[in-house]
Amino acid sequence: MSKEITFNANLQQLNKFAENLAAINKPSDIILLQGELGTGKTTFTRFWINALYQKKKISPPFPIKSPTFPIMISYNLNDYEVYHYDLYRLKNTKELHELDIFENFAQNITIIEWPEIVMKKLKKERCYIIKFLFKNVSTRQIIFNHSIENINF
Repeated sequence: MSKEITFNANLQQLNKFAENLAAINKPSDIILLQGELGTGKTTFTRFWINALYQKKKISPPFPIKSPTFPIMISYNLNDYEVYHYDLYRLKNTKELHELDIFENFAQNITIIEWPEIVMKKLKKERCYIIKFLFKNVSTRQIIFNHSIENINF
């Protein structure tokens, strides 16, 4: 059963949300980020990846870039990897298989910007959907859907 949490966030609050989510994430989790250009998907991802590295007491990579052109960038956290995908430029599901995206899910954490092309193919229990909506220059509305019991942010 999916649960929804809606809240407004400035940069500091978005960072705290990313830290809270990173604290509970584990391999096989999939995070799907939706929202128009400029609503904060990549900023959230930077905060979240930094928080994962802090959780593991590892120095974070620099810089954490958007994978718009390479489509995927991976980050090694010693016992698993984070796969960061940006599927904005993909046109069909055949391209998903060429990326080996489905093979990477099991032992790693995956975060996907522009996930619409892959969403119908996912049947994961530990799947998070985060939608970013523009409120004003410094605030975004966040709609967070998840199927995890006992999340207390």
